[in-house]
Amino acid sequence: MTDRYVALDVETTGLDPAKDRLLEIGAVKVEDGEIRESYETLINTGVPIPYRIQELTGITDEMQKAGKPLEAAMEEIVRFCEGYPILGHNVQFDYGFLKQNAVMCGLGFEKDGIDTLKIARKVLPDMRSRSLPAMCAHYYVDPGNSHRALDDARSAHEIFRKMQSEFGGTEPQVFVFQKMMYSVKKECPITNSQKGYLNDLLKYHKIEMSICVEEMTKSEASRMIDHIILQYGRIGRRKG
Repeated sequence: MTDRYVALDVETTGLDPAKDRLLEIGAVKVEDGEIRESYETLINTGVPIPYRIQELTGITDEMQKAGKPLEAAMEEIVRFCEGYPILGHNVQFDYGFLKQNAVMCGLGFEKDGIDTLKIARKVLPDMRSRSLPAMCAHYYVDPGNSHRALDDARSAHEIFRKMQSEFGGTEPQVFVFQKMMYSVKKECPITNSQKGYLNDLLKYHKIEMSICVEEMTKSEASRMIDHIILQYGRIGRRKG
């Protein structure tokens, strides 16, 4: 039996760890099969949350303003996971975002991990869907608030215990933690032309930002420019 790990989940502004932002982290520390400690935090990304993400998670721009800076959140989750392997539903996604952001913050995050989604594909081949909500329904696990990090982390832990109890004796090899791999991607910094145009947009529309323009990446600047143009219009265009 695997009795010692951290089950975790992240919510993000998109799917690409190199371009998108960590929005929320949730984790539970498991000892002897029982949750002993939990961790959760929202992160102030400094950029507007896409509408589809707000709809999916229920996390609004106003809520994220009360979140922690990325550096503080990463220091805390790295410390919380220290000495433990990790577990999650499609855990490679979570690990990619955590590893990318840990490296950005000058931290290490080398982990062994196990994926409840991969286990489900192996031991439950006839299920039509192995999404986290579907797995919770199959095993009568209360999902709490789906697409919120802490509740999803708890759900992944409960599903793992259920599958391990049912299939651990016949499929022991799928319940072994493996080395996690992720190649950190480098992002290009904001270009001079983007800086100039973005600063002009901010000044013209009298917009205040919580993130420094000089520290933005090229892709972040591009998304911010598109967002401002969509919301307010281009420079010189009459509003209203």
